[in-house]
Amino acid sequence: MTGPREPLIFELPPSRPGTYAGGTGAPAAGEGIPGEFLRASPPPLPRLSELDVLRHFTRLSQLNLGVDTAFYPLGSCTMKYNPRLNEEVAADPAAAGAHPLWAPDLVQGCLAVLWSVERALAEVSGFDRVSLQPAAGAQGELGAMMMVRAWHQKRGRDPRTIIVPDTSHGTNPASAALCGFKVVTVPSGPDGCADLAALKGALGADTAAFMVTNPNTLGIFEPRIAEVARMVHEAGGLVYMDGANMNALLGVVKPAECGVDLMHFNLHKTFSTPHGGGGPGAGAIAATAALAPFLPSPVVERGERDGRAFYRLDHDRPDSVGALTAFYGNFGVVLRAWAYITRAGAEGLARVSRHAVLNSAYVRARLAGLLPAAYPGPSMHETVFTAAPLKARGLSALDLAKRLLDYGFYAPTIYFPLIVPEAVMVEPTETESRGTLDSFVEAIGRILTEDPELVRTAPHTTPVSRLDEVKAAREPVLKA
Repeated sequence: MTGPREPLIFELPPSRPGTYAGGTGAPAAGEGIPGEFLRASPPPLPRLSELDVLRHFTRLSQLNLGVDTAFYPLGSCTMKYNPRLNEEVAADPAAAGAHPLWAPDLVQGCLAVLWSVERALAEVSGFDRVSLQPAAGAQGELGAMMMVRAWHQKRGRDPRTIIVPDTSHGTNPASAALCGFKVVTVPSGPDGCADLAALKGALGADTAAFMVTNPNTLGIFEPRIAEVARMVHEAGGLVYMDGANMNALLGVVKPAECGVDLMHFNLHKTFSTPHGGGGPGAGAIAATAALAPFLPSPVVERGERDGRAFYRLDHDRPDSVGALTAFYGNFGVVLRAWAYITRAGAEGLARVSRHAVLNSAYVRARLAGLLPAAYPGPSMHETVFTAAPLKARGLSALDLAKRLLDYGFYAPTIYFPLIVPEAVMVEPTETESRGTLDSFVEAIGRILTEDPELVRTAPHTTPVSRLDEVKAAREPVLKA
Protein backbone atom coordinates (compact mmCIF):
# COMPACT_ATOMS: atom_id res chain seq x y z
CA MET A 1 0.00 0.00 0.00
CA THR A 2 1.54 3.33 -1.06
CA GLY A 3 -1.23 5.92 -1.18
CA PRO A 4 -4.33 6.73 0.86
CA ARG A 5 -6.62 3.76 1.39
CA GLU A 6 -10.35 4.13 0.92
CA PRO A 7 -12.17 1.91 3.45
CA LEU A 8 -14.70 -0.66 2.34
CA ILE A 9 -18.21 0.74 2.47
CA PHE A 10 -18.94 -1.67 5.34
CA GLU A 11 -16.05 -0.14 7.32
CA LEU A 12 -17.42 3.40 7.16
CA PRO A 13 -19.11 4.56 10.36
CA PRO A 14 -22.91 4.73 10.11
CA SER A 15 -24.40 8.19 9.78
CA ARG A 16 -26.98 7.48 12.50
CA PRO A 17 -29.45 4.70 13.33
CA GLY A 18 -32.14 4.18 10.70
CA THR A 19 -30.29 6.06 7.95
CA TYR A 20 -30.16 4.69 4.42
CA ALA A 21 -29.06 6.19 1.10
CA GLY A 22 -32.60 6.82 -0.10
CA GLY A 23 -33.31 9.36 2.66
CA THR A 24 -33.53 9.52 6.44
CA GLY A 25 -36.53 7.31 7.10
CA ALA A 26 -36.66 3.53 6.89
CA PRO A 27 -38.76 2.23 3.96
CA ALA A 28 -42.02 0.49 4.72
CA ALA A 29 -41.58 -3.29 4.86
CA GLY A 30 -43.96 -6.16 4.55
CA GLU A 31 -46.87 -4.43 2.84
CA GLY A 32 -48.55 -6.93 0.53
CA ILE A 33 -45.85 -9.57 1.09
CA PRO A 34 -46.77 -12.87 2.80
CA GLY A 35 -45.17 -13.30 6.20
CA GLU A 36 -43.16 -16.39 5.24
CA PHE A 37 -41.19 -14.31 2.74
CA LEU A 38 -40.23 -11.56 5.19
CA ARG A 39 -36.86 -11.37 6.91
CA ALA A 40 -36.70 -11.90 10.65
CA SER A 41 -34.00 -9.21 10.82
CA PRO A 42 -32.82 -6.43 8.50
CA PRO A 43 -30.14 -7.30 5.90
CA PRO A 44 -26.57 -6.41 6.96
CA LEU A 45 -26.32 -3.36 4.72
CA PRO A 46 -24.26 -0.26 5.54
CA ARG A 47 -26.33 2.48 7.19
CA LEU A 48 -25.07 5.50 5.29
CA SER A 49 -26.62 8.65 3.96
CA GLU A 50 -26.78 9.42 0.26
CA LEU A 51 -23.97 11.94 0.69
CA ASP A 52 -21.72 9.38 2.40
CA VAL A 53 -22.32 6.87 -0.39
CA LEU A 54 -21.71 9.49 -3.08
CA ARG A 55 -18.41 10.58 -1.53
CA HIS A 56 -17.28 6.98 -1.07
CA PHE A 57 -17.77 6.04 -4.71
CA THR A 58 -16.40 9.36 -5.95
CA ARG A 59 -13.21 8.77 -3.94
CA LEU A 60 -12.97 5.27 -5.37
CA SER A 61 -13.33 6.63 -8.91
CA GLN A 62 -10.47 9.05 -8.28
CA LEU A 63 -8.10 6.19 -7.48
CA ASN A 64 -8.10 5.14 -11.15
CA LEU A 65 -6.45 6.67 -14.17
CA GLY A 66 -8.75 6.96 -17.17
CA VAL A 67 -9.26 8.84 -20.42
CA ASP A 68 -11.06 11.64 -18.59
CA THR A 69 -8.22 12.17 -16.13
CA ALA A 70 -4.99 11.33 -17.95
CA PHE A 71 -3.29 10.40 -21.21
CA TYR A 72 -4.15 6.76 -21.90
CA PRO A 73 -1.63 5.52 -24.53
CA LEU A 74 -2.81 1.90 -24.44
CA GLY A 75 -1.44 0.65 -27.75
CA SER A 76 -3.61 -1.64 -29.88
CA CYS A 77 -6.79 -0.55 -28.10
CA THR A 78 -7.48 3.04 -29.22
CA MET A 79 -8.50 4.43 -25.83
CA LYS A 80 -9.33 7.88 -27.11
CA TYR A 81 -11.55 10.57 -25.65
CA ASN A 82 -15.24 10.00 -26.30
CA PRO A 83 -17.23 13.20 -26.93
CA ARG A 84 -19.94 13.77 -24.33
CA LEU A 85 -22.39 14.70 -27.07
CA ASN A 86 -22.46 11.03 -28.07
CA GLU A 87 -23.34 10.07 -24.50
CA GLU A 88 -26.20 12.57 -24.47
CA VAL A 89 -27.56 11.11 -27.70
CA ALA A 90 -27.36 7.55 -26.35
CA ALA A 91 -29.09 8.60 -23.13
CA ASP A 92 -32.07 10.12 -24.93
CA PRO A 93 -35.19 8.35 -23.56
CA ALA A 94 -36.49 7.80 -27.09
CA ALA A 95 -33.53 5.48 -27.69
CA ALA A 96 -32.56 4.29 -24.23
CA GLY A 97 -36.18 3.41 -23.44
CA ALA A 98 -36.88 1.50 -26.65
CA HIS A 99 -37.69 -2.18 -26.13
CA PRO A 100 -36.28 -4.81 -28.52
CA LEU A 101 -39.63 -6.61 -28.69
CA TRP A 102 -41.53 -3.58 -29.94
CA ALA A 103 -43.03 -3.84 -33.43
CA PRO A 104 -41.01 -2.27 -36.28
CA ASP A 105 -43.59 0.51 -36.61
CA LEU A 106 -42.66 1.72 -33.09
CA VAL A 107 -38.88 1.71 -33.55
CA GLN A 108 -38.43 3.15 -37.04
CA GLY A 109 -35.97 5.70 -35.66
CA CYS A 110 -33.80 2.98 -34.10
CA LEU A 111 -33.89 0.89 -37.26
CA ALA A 112 -33.01 3.96 -39.34
CA VAL A 113 -29.94 4.49 -37.13
CA LEU A 114 -28.87 0.88 -37.67
CA TRP A 115 -29.32 1.22 -41.42
CA SER A 116 -27.47 4.54 -41.51
CA VAL A 117 -24.46 3.16 -39.59
CA GLU A 118 -24.39 0.06 -41.79
CA ARG A 119 -24.26 2.18 -44.93
CA ALA A 120 -21.59 4.46 -43.45
CA LEU A 121 -19.39 1.49 -42.56
CA ALA A 122 -19.93 0.02 -46.02
CA GLU A 123 -18.82 3.31 -47.57
CA VAL A 124 -15.76 3.63 -45.31
CA SER A 125 -14.63 0.05 -45.96
CA GLY A 126 -15.74 -0.41 -49.57
CA PHE A 127 -17.87 -3.48 -48.78
CA ASP A 128 -21.44 -4.19 -49.89
CA ARG A 129 -23.21 -5.19 -46.69
CA VAL A 130 -22.62 -4.94 -42.94
CA SER A 131 -24.07 -6.72 -39.93
CA LEU A 132 -24.07 -4.74 -36.70
CA GLN A 133 -25.10 -7.67 -34.57
CA PRO A 134 -21.82 -8.86 -32.96
CA ALA A 135 -21.45 -7.44 -29.45
CA ALA A 136 -17.64 -7.38 -29.38
CA GLY A 137 -14.64 -7.40 -31.67
CA ALA A 138 -13.76 -11.00 -30.88
CA GLN A 139 -17.36 -12.00 -31.57
CA GLY A 140 -17.06 -10.22 -34.91
CA GLU A 141 -13.97 -12.31 -35.64
CA LEU A 142 -15.79 -15.50 -34.66
CA GLY A 143 -18.77 -14.56 -36.81
CA ALA A 144 -16.47 -13.89 -39.74
CA MET A 145 -14.83 -17.31 -39.35
CA MET A 146 -18.28 -18.90 -39.26
CA MET A 147 -19.02 -17.09 -42.52
CA VAL A 148 -15.77 -18.38 -44.04
CA ARG A 149 -16.73 -21.94 -43.15
CA ALA A 150 -20.30 -21.53 -44.46
CA TRP A 151 -19.08 -19.97 -47.73
CA HIS A 152 -16.73 -22.87 -48.43
CA GLN A 153 -19.34 -25.47 -47.52
CA LYS A 154 -21.85 -23.82 -49.85
CA ARG A 155 -19.31 -24.38 -52.63
CA GLY A 156 -18.87 -28.04 -51.69
CA ARG A 157 -15.51 -27.54 -49.97
CA ASP A 158 -14.43 -27.95 -46.36
CA PRO A 159 -10.89 -26.55 -45.92
CA ARG A 160 -9.81 -26.57 -42.28
CA THR A 161 -6.72 -24.33 -42.06
CA ILE A 162 -6.58 -20.65 -41.13
CA ILE A 163 -3.29 -18.83 -41.62
CA VAL A 164 -2.35 -15.89 -39.38
CA PRO A 165 0.82 -13.77 -39.29
CA ASP A 166 2.68 -13.47 -36.00
CA THR A 167 1.64 -9.80 -35.87
CA SER A 168 -2.07 -10.58 -35.63
CA HIS A 169 -4.18 -9.72 -32.63
CA GLY A 170 -4.19 -12.59 -30.15
CA THR A 171 -7.92 -13.13 -30.51
CA ASN A 172 -7.52 -13.97 -34.21
CA PRO A 173 -6.11 -17.50 -33.78
CA ALA A 174 -8.39 -18.01 -30.77
CA SER A 175 -11.48 -17.15 -32.83
CA ALA A 176 -10.37 -19.44 -35.64
CA ALA A 177 -9.68 -22.32 -33.25
CA LEU A 178 -13.02 -21.80 -31.50
CA CYS A 179 -14.66 -22.16 -34.90
CA GLY A 180 -12.98 -25.54 -35.40
CA PHE A 181 -10.12 -24.51 -37.68
CA LYS A 182 -6.47 -25.51 -37.47
CA VAL A 183 -4.30 -22.39 -37.09
CA VAL A 184 -0.96 -21.98 -38.85
CA THR A 185 1.23 -18.98 -37.98
CA VAL A 186 3.61 -17.39 -40.50
CA PRO A 187 6.48 -15.14 -39.40
CA SER A 188 7.08 -11.50 -40.19
CA GLY A 189 9.96 -10.29 -42.28
CA PRO A 190 12.60 -7.77 -41.17
CA ASP A 191 10.24 -4.94 -42.17
CA GLY A 192 7.58 -6.13 -39.69
CA CYS A 193 5.20 -7.25 -42.47
CA ALA A 194 4.04 -10.72 -43.45
CA ASP A 195 6.79 -12.81 -45.05
CA LEU A 196 5.44 -13.63 -48.52
CA ALA A 197 7.71 -16.64 -48.95
CA ALA A 198 6.51 -18.12 -45.68
CA LEU A 199 2.91 -17.37 -46.63
CA LYS A 200 3.36 -19.04 -50.01
CA GLY A 201 4.72 -22.13 -48.28
CA ALA A 202 1.76 -22.28 -45.91
CA LEU A 203 -0.92 -21.90 -48.59
CA GLY A 204 -2.53 -25.02 -49.97
CA ALA A 205 -5.74 -26.80 -50.86
CA ASP A 206 -6.73 -26.88 -47.18
CA THR A 207 -6.46 -23.10 -46.74
CA ALA A 208 -9.79 -21.60 -45.71
CA ALA A 209 -8.63 -18.03 -45.08
CA PHE A 210 -5.79 -15.72 -44.19
CA MET A 211 -6.46 -13.46 -41.18
CA VAL A 212 -4.52 -10.22 -41.33
CA THR A 213 -4.56 -7.26 -38.96
CA ASN A 214 -3.91 -4.10 -40.97
CA PRO A 215 -2.21 -1.98 -39.80
CA ASN A 216 -0.70 -4.86 -37.88
CA THR A 217 0.06 -4.89 -34.18
CA LEU A 218 3.44 -3.32 -34.86
CA GLY A 219 1.56 -0.29 -36.15
CA ILE A 220 2.79 -0.98 -39.68
CA PHE A 221 0.56 -0.98 -42.76
CA GLU A 222 0.95 -4.14 -44.86
CA PRO A 223 2.04 -2.56 -48.17
CA ARG A 224 1.75 -5.84 -50.09
CA ILE A 225 -1.80 -6.55 -48.99
CA ALA A 226 -3.09 -6.70 -52.58
CA GLU A 227 -0.43 -9.26 -53.50
CA VAL A 228 -1.21 -11.24 -50.35
CA ALA A 229 -4.90 -11.27 -51.34
CA ARG A 230 -4.05 -12.50 -54.83
CA MET A 231 -1.96 -15.36 -53.45
CA VAL A 232 -4.67 -16.43 -51.02
CA HIS A 233 -7.41 -16.24 -53.62
CA GLU A 234 -5.38 -18.32 -56.07
CA ALA A 235 -5.14 -21.00 -53.37
CA GLY A 236 -8.94 -20.94 -53.02
CA GLY A 237 -9.00 -19.11 -49.69
CA LEU A 238 -10.55 -15.89 -48.42
CA VAL A 239 -8.87 -12.85 -46.88
CA TYR A 240 -10.23 -11.63 -43.57
CA MET A 241 -9.02 -8.34 -42.10
CA ASP A 242 -9.09 -7.55 -38.42
CA GLY A 243 -10.29 -3.94 -38.48
CA ALA A 244 -9.51 -3.14 -34.86
CA ASN A 245 -6.90 -0.67 -36.11
CA MET A 246 -9.26 1.06 -38.53
CA ASN A 247 -8.55 4.28 -36.63
CA ALA A 248 -5.55 4.62 -38.95
CA LEU A 249 -7.41 4.11 -42.23
CA LEU A 250 -10.70 6.03 -42.07
CA GLY A 251 -11.25 7.98 -45.27
CA VAL A 252 -7.81 6.97 -46.54
CA VAL A 253 -7.87 3.23 -47.38
CA LYS A 254 -10.86 1.01 -48.21
CA PRO A 255 -9.93 -2.60 -47.33
CA ALA A 256 -12.29 -4.07 -49.95
CA GLU A 257 -10.28 -2.28 -52.63
CA CYS A 258 -7.15 -4.08 -51.38
CA GLY A 259 -8.64 -7.52 -52.09
CA VAL A 260 -10.03 -8.19 -48.61
CA ASP A 261 -13.23 -10.29 -48.59
CA LEU A 262 -14.58 -9.54 -45.13
CA MET A 263 -13.57 -7.71 -41.98
CA HIS A 264 -14.82 -6.60 -38.61
CA PHE A 265 -14.91 -3.14 -37.06
CA ASN A 266 -14.57 -2.33 -33.39
CA LEU A 267 -17.19 0.42 -33.24
CA HIS A 268 -16.37 1.11 -29.59
CA LYS A 269 -12.72 1.82 -30.44
CA THR A 270 -12.92 3.55 -33.78
CA PHE A 271 -16.23 5.37 -33.41
CA SER A 272 -16.39 6.40 -29.78
CA THR A 273 -17.78 4.45 -26.86
CA PRO A 274 -16.16 4.45 -23.43
CA HIS A 275 -14.80 0.94 -23.06
CA GLY A 276 -12.40 -1.14 -21.06
CA GLY A 277 -12.86 -3.77 -18.42
CA GLY A 278 -14.62 -5.99 -20.92
CA GLY A 279 -17.16 -3.76 -22.61
CA PRO A 280 -19.46 -2.54 -23.91
CA GLY A 281 -18.57 -3.15 -27.52
CA ALA A 282 -19.81 -3.79 -31.03
CA GLY A 283 -17.89 -5.81 -33.62
CA ALA A 284 -19.65 -5.11 -36.91
CA ILE A 285 -18.86 -7.45 -39.82
CA ALA A 286 -18.52 -6.08 -43.37
CA ALA A 287 -18.50 -8.35 -46.41
CA THR A 288 -18.47 -8.41 -50.20
CA ALA A 289 -21.66 -9.16 -52.14
CA ALA A 290 -20.56 -12.79 -52.51
CA LEU A 291 -20.32 -13.23 -48.74
CA ALA A 292 -23.23 -10.99 -47.72
CA PRO A 293 -25.80 -13.84 -47.67
CA PHE A 294 -23.78 -15.47 -44.88
CA LEU A 295 -23.79 -12.44 -42.55
CA PRO A 296 -25.34 -12.98 -39.09
CA SER A 297 -29.11 -12.53 -38.92
CA PRO A 298 -31.10 -10.44 -38.75
CA VAL A 299 -29.99 -7.61 -41.00
CA VAL A 300 -31.79 -4.32 -41.50
CA GLU A 301 -33.62 -3.87 -44.78
CA ARG A 302 -34.91 -0.56 -46.14
CA GLY A 303 -38.05 -0.33 -48.24
CA GLU A 304 -41.07 1.92 -48.62
CA ARG A 305 -44.51 2.10 -47.06
CA ASP A 306 -47.05 4.75 -47.96
CA GLY A 307 -44.41 6.63 -49.92
CA ARG A 308 -42.00 6.84 -47.00
CA ALA A 309 -38.90 4.89 -46.01
CA PHE A 310 -39.71 1.86 -43.88
CA TYR A 311 -37.16 -0.29 -42.07
CA ARG A 312 -37.45 -3.87 -40.87
CA LEU A 313 -35.30 -6.69 -39.55
CA ASP A 314 -34.90 -9.52 -42.05
CA HIS A 315 -34.67 -12.95 -40.38
CA ASP A 316 -35.44 -14.96 -43.53
CA ARG A 317 -31.90 -15.58 -44.75
CA PRO A 318 -31.25 -19.29 -45.39
CA ASP A 319 -27.47 -19.00 -45.88
CA SER A 320 -26.89 -16.86 -42.76
CA VAL A 321 -24.65 -18.21 -39.99
CA GLY A 322 -27.50 -17.27 -37.63
CA ALA A 323 -27.76 -14.95 -34.67
CA LEU A 324 -24.71 -14.14 -32.54
CA THR A 325 -26.52 -12.06 -29.93
CA ALA A 326 -30.06 -11.52 -28.74
CA PHE A 327 -32.11 -9.14 -30.88
CA TYR A 328 -29.66 -6.80 -32.62
CA GLY A 329 -26.50 -6.40 -30.57
CA ASN A 330 -25.49 -3.39 -28.52
CA PHE A 331 -27.73 -0.68 -29.91
CA GLY A 332 -26.36 1.94 -27.50
CA VAL A 333 -22.86 1.45 -28.92
CA VAL A 334 -24.17 1.69 -32.48
CA LEU A 335 -26.05 4.86 -31.60
CA ARG A 336 -22.89 6.46 -30.24
CA ALA A 337 -21.11 5.49 -33.45
CA TRP A 338 -23.94 7.08 -35.44
CA ALA A 339 -23.50 10.33 -33.51
CA TYR A 340 -19.72 10.24 -34.00
CA ILE A 341 -19.92 9.50 -37.74
CA THR A 342 -22.72 12.00 -38.39
CA ARG A 343 -20.92 14.80 -36.60
CA ALA A 344 -17.55 14.09 -38.25
CA GLY A 345 -18.75 13.46 -41.79
CA ALA A 346 -16.49 12.03 -44.49
CA GLU A 347 -13.95 14.83 -44.21
CA GLY A 348 -13.87 14.61 -40.42
CA LEU A 349 -13.30 10.84 -40.40
CA ALA A 350 -10.34 11.23 -42.77
CA ARG A 351 -8.99 13.95 -40.49
CA VAL A 352 -9.30 11.57 -37.52
CA SER A 353 -6.96 9.05 -39.14
CA ARG A 354 -4.49 11.63 -40.39
CA HIS A 355 -4.19 13.17 -36.92
CA ALA A 356 -3.85 9.73 -35.29
CA VAL A 357 -0.99 8.84 -37.64
CA LEU A 358 0.60 12.27 -37.21
CA ASN A 359 0.52 12.03 -33.41
CA SER A 360 2.08 8.59 -33.51
CA ALA A 361 4.82 9.77 -35.86
CA TYR A 362 5.48 12.72 -33.56
CA VAL A 363 5.90 10.52 -30.50
CA ARG A 364 8.13 8.15 -32.45
CA ALA A 365 10.36 11.01 -33.58
CA ARG A 366 10.55 12.59 -30.12
CA LEU A 367 11.42 9.29 -28.43
CA ALA A 368 14.25 8.63 -30.87
CA GLY A 369 17.41 8.34 -28.80
CA LEU A 370 15.43 7.39 -25.68
CA LEU A 371 13.57 4.24 -26.76
CA PRO A 372 14.38 2.62 -30.10
CA ALA A 373 11.50 1.67 -32.36
CA ALA A 374 11.23 -2.10 -32.77
CA TYR A 375 11.07 -1.89 -36.57
CA PRO A 376 12.03 0.68 -39.19
CA GLY A 377 9.31 3.15 -40.06
CA PRO A 378 7.01 4.46 -40.95
CA SER A 379 4.46 3.61 -38.29
CA MET A 380 0.78 4.34 -38.58
CA HIS A 381 -1.48 5.09 -35.59
CA GLU A 382 0.76 3.34 -33.05
CA THR A 383 4.43 2.56 -32.62
CA VAL A 384 6.09 -0.36 -30.87
CA PHE A 385 9.30 0.48 -29.06
CA THR A 386 11.68 -1.85 -27.27
CA ALA A 387 12.86 -1.23 -23.72
CA ALA A 388 15.57 -3.90 -24.09
CA PRO A 389 18.40 -1.31 -23.70
CA LEU A 390 17.12 -0.59 -20.18
CA LYS A 391 18.34 -4.02 -19.08
CA ALA A 392 21.84 -2.55 -18.84
CA ARG A 393 20.54 -0.54 -15.87
CA GLY A 394 18.64 -3.48 -14.42
CA LEU A 395 15.28 -2.15 -15.64
CA SER A 396 12.48 -3.58 -17.77
CA ALA A 397 9.47 -2.47 -19.78
CA LEU A 398 7.33 -3.26 -16.73
CA ASP A 399 9.41 -0.91 -14.56
CA LEU A 400 9.03 1.91 -17.09
CA ALA A 401 5.27 1.37 -17.33
CA LYS A 402 4.83 1.32 -13.56
CA ARG A 403 6.87 4.49 -13.05
CA LEU A 404 4.79 6.36 -15.66
CA LEU A 405 1.83 5.99 -13.28
CA ASP A 406 3.64 8.26 -10.82
CA TYR A 407 3.80 10.92 -13.51
CA GLY A 408 0.04 10.71 -14.08
CA PHE A 409 0.13 8.72 -17.32
CA TYR A 410 -1.61 5.41 -17.82
CA ALA A 411 0.87 2.69 -18.73
CA PRO A 412 1.28 1.78 -22.41
CA THR A 413 0.76 -1.80 -23.55
CA ILE A 414 3.87 -3.82 -22.73
CA TYR A 415 5.22 -7.21 -23.82
CA PHE A 416 2.96 -7.24 -26.86
CA PRO A 417 3.41 -8.12 -29.66
CA LEU A 418 5.31 -11.12 -28.34
CA ILE A 419 7.81 -10.96 -31.21
CA VAL A 420 9.33 -7.76 -29.78
CA PRO A 421 11.60 -8.11 -26.73
CA GLU A 422 10.55 -5.78 -23.89
CA ALA A 423 7.84 -4.31 -26.13
CA VAL A 424 6.31 -0.92 -25.29
CA MET A 425 3.37 -0.12 -27.57
CA VAL A 426 2.19 3.50 -27.64
CA GLU A 427 -0.98 4.71 -29.37
CA PRO A 428 -1.49 8.44 -28.78
CA THR A 429 -4.80 8.63 -30.73
CA GLU A 430 -5.95 11.74 -32.57
CA THR A 431 -7.53 13.39 -29.53
CA GLU A 432 -4.34 14.25 -27.62
CA SER A 433 -2.67 17.65 -27.88
CA ARG A 434 0.95 18.25 -28.74
CA GLY A 435 1.48 19.55 -25.21
CA THR A 436 0.28 16.27 -23.70
CA LEU A 437 2.52 14.26 -26.01
CA ASP A 438 5.49 16.46 -25.10
CA SER A 439 4.82 15.90 -21.40
CA PHE A 440 4.64 12.13 -21.95
CA VAL A 441 7.95 12.04 -23.82
CA GLU A 442 9.60 14.26 -21.21
CA ALA A 443 8.39 11.96 -18.44
CA ILE A 444 10.03 8.98 -20.14
CA GLY A 445 13.23 10.99 -20.50
CA ARG A 446 13.24 11.79 -16.78
CA ILE A 447 12.52 8.18 -15.81
CA LEU A 448 15.50 6.99 -17.82
CA THR A 449 17.79 9.23 -15.72
CA GLU A 450 16.33 8.32 -12.32
CA ASP A 451 17.80 6.03 -9.68
CA PRO A 452 17.07 2.49 -10.95
CA GLU A 453 15.88 1.41 -7.51
CA LEU A 454 13.28 4.20 -7.51
CA VAL A 455 12.00 2.98 -10.88
CA ARG A 456 12.07 -0.72 -9.93
CA THR A 457 9.88 -0.08 -6.89
CA ALA A 458 7.36 2.20 -8.65
CA PRO A 459 4.59 3.22 -8.52
CA HIS A 460 4.88 5.25 -5.32
CA THR A 461 1.78 7.46 -5.52
CA THR A 462 -0.99 4.95 -6.24
CA PRO A 463 -3.19 3.29 -3.58
CA VAL A 464 -1.43 -0.03 -4.22
CA SER A 465 1.95 -0.67 -5.77
CA ARG A 466 3.15 -3.89 -7.36
CA LEU A 467 0.61 -6.67 -7.15
CA ASP A 468 1.09 -10.39 -7.62
CA GLU A 469 -0.97 -10.33 -10.79
CA VAL A 470 -0.77 -14.07 -11.40
CA LYS A 471 -2.05 -14.82 -7.91
CA ALA A 472 -4.75 -12.16 -8.25
CA ALA A 473 -6.00 -13.82 -11.44
CA ARG A 474 -5.90 -17.34 -10.00
CA GLU A 475 -7.11 -16.54 -6.50
CA PRO A 476 -9.35 -13.45 -6.77
CA VAL A 477 -10.67 -12.03 -3.50
CA LEU A 478 -14.23 -11.09 -4.36
CA LYS A 479 -15.51 -10.25 -0.89
CA ALA A 480 -14.21 -8.73 2.31
